[in-house]
Amino acid sequence: MERGIDNKTILDRFALDFVKIIEKHCKYIIVSGFVAIAHGRSRGTEDIDMIIERVSRDKFAKLHNDLVKNGFECMQSEDSDVVYEYLINKTSVRYTYKEEFLPEMEIKFAKDEIDDFQLKTRKKLPLTGLDVYFSSIEMNIAFKEEYLRSDKDLEDARHLRIVYKGKINENEINEIKKMIKKVRKK
Repeated sequence: MERGIDNKTILDRFALDFVKIIEKHCKYIIVSGFVAIAHGRSRGTEDIDMIIERVSRDKFAKLHNDLVKNGFECMQSEDSDVVYEYLINKTSVRYTYKEEFLPEMEIKFAKDEIDDFQLKTRKKLPLTGLDVYFSSIEMNIAFKEEYLRSDKDLEDARHLRIVYKGKINENEINEIKKMIKKVRKK
């Protein structure tokens, strides 16, 4: 007998609701801690990190207005032009459900060739049970081990290495680490 139990977390449902709107307007990827959490790592977080492709001011206004129409609000401003200015100046913005403080979706525009590469090679990761695009497992591991390097990030990378044992392309991780050193660690 099927009981219809929804095993999605609050963060899962938030991500799915948000992505339904975003994907109508632009390419996106979910990155960082939520990738490990979606793969079963138990750790606290109140936000999800998303990179979206750079879009025009007009296209972003349509995206922003669609989010607002569907129950989201931006913590920085209601005005899409103000929000767009944050994004083009390489500052992230945060959206929540209207009149709720958590969870949050932290959005950034793609800022360099690494982000463009991530968007081009985005994947849906079946082990998460979520119909959303993520940056690749190799990209997540490389960023956490080479660039972010906090204890939490290194634990996330270890967790992803365990989950994907035997399926990870180490050569790709090493190439991404070289790219990170060249582009982000100038």
